[in-house]
Amino acid sequence: MELILKEDVQYLGFKDDVVTVKPGYGRNFLIPNKKAVLATPSAKKVLAENLKQRAFKEKKMVDDANALAAKLNDLSVKIAAKAGAGGKLFGSITNIDLADAIEKAGHSIERKYIKIIGGSVKRTGTAQAKVRLHREVIVDFSFDVVAEDK
Repeated sequence: MELILKEDVQYLGFKDDVVTVKPGYGRNFLIPNKKAVLATPSAKKVLAENLKQRAFKEKKMVDDANALAAKLNDLSVKIAAKAGAGGKLFGSITNIDLADAIEKAGHSIERKYIKIIGGSVKRTGTAQAKVRLHREVIVDFSFDVVAEDK
């Protein structure tokens, strides 16, 4: 079953992509939740026209994402957390904490676009994350987790 996505669907595709899915997934989840519509010939023509008109705007968005990526590469983020002996954290650092730290540094990024390598950080030290600023711009971001002063 061919569908046109109306919004980004994780592990499937981005908005306005034409994807092929199993019929049950399309009929029972994507279409009722308004995440996709059937890819009829007329819907494909409308999509092609919209994509042509959006190409100029898309270039500007990619340029803005690349500019933000350059700023993020220069950014140094340190997250303080309570830690025990050996640098083991009480709790963990997740993408929510990293999004808040980047927000304090002056850059607003939604937490759903941040993926920490390994899921979450449970020890002090340097950690890695991937930040998706645009479908074509993904930044490898490193940050430090330090023990909180008592």
